[in-house]
Amino acid sequence: MNKPVALALAGAMMLGLGAPAMAAPKTVVLEVAFNQPESHPQFQAMKKMGEALKERTGGRYAIEVFPNELLGAQKETVEMVQTGTIAMSITAGSLLESWNPDFSVFNLPYMFTSVEQQKRVVNDPEIVGKLYNSIADKGVTVLAAFHGGVRNVYLKKGPVKTPADLAGLKVRVMQSDTNIKMLNMMGGSGISMGQGEVYTAIQTGVLDGGENNEIVFSSLKQVEVAPYYSYTRHLMMPDYLVVNTALYNKMPDDVKAIFKEELAKAVDLEFKLFADAVAKSKADAEKAGGKFSEADVMAFQKAVAPLTEEKLTSPVTKEIYAKIKALK
Repeated sequence: MNKPVALALAGAMMLGLGAPAMAAPKTVVLEVAFNQPESHPQFQAMKKMGEALKERTGGRYAIEVFPNELLGAQKETVEMVQTGTIAMSITAGSLLESWNPDFSVFNLPYMFTSVEQQKRVVNDPEIVGKLYNSIADKGVTVLAAFHGGVRNVYLKKGPVKTPADLAGLKVRVMQSDTNIKMLNMMGGSGISMGQGEVYTAIQTGVLDGGENNEIVFSSLKQVEVAPYYSYTRHLMMPDYLVVNTALYNKMPDDVKAIFKEELAKAVDLEFKLFADAVAKSKADAEKAGGKFSEADVMAFQKAVAPLTEEKLTSPVTKEIYAKIKALK
């Protein structure tokens, strides 16, 4: 090798050693707290959304979902979102009542006539925009609503047909004054409790049963301690995806556009997966000893009707209720 070429190569090597390496873009990981297992449709939908977000942003943003209450019960995780300790949480609609009582409008019994109607209402900005942004000044914004299933009562010792069958029985409900009042009007005694405690509470006699959808009934093994599942169909509540407001507002516009597109896809996917999961969960629960029966829905509707009148007091809730009832 002649001298000029050798010097050129040496210089190139020195430049290569001295030049800083191109740093890979740092990934912003958005943590999502979730209280159900990995098999749940909401987990699956958010996982797929996270994969798409990471791919479409070139690795700048990703989502990591923590299932099974790994980050805490829902009430605590919403507070963690508020402080920015975590980015997002999926939470039962009833828990947001303590942030703004107007959220009770979707937590009232027999509000929706079908799952399709619910999906149309709870993700329509024209109907829910004011409500979902109403707690942004407290650090939390509602981004979207998922289907949370149709909730029914299940007991340890027998089926439910009418409100009289719940007399004297302690039934777990979500941490919400509305839900407690609802169960009391249904004939029983509503006891608020985190989902992770329910199995043991029923097993030891602290509770006589619970109320939830077929997926929770089966996946959390509550069928083992309260096998009598009765179709009261009293609630069709949304579950909300909430985000830290400041974090969301600081998201780059191009990332936010992708985020919104993928979230809309995640909502569609979750509603489809939920229907599939309900059918499978019911079959699994029956194999595990679950006994499913129909309740007198009209009797329960009549019993809880005063709750709707009591809760629809603000202009926002009255407007939303009127729009729901006007839908064909």
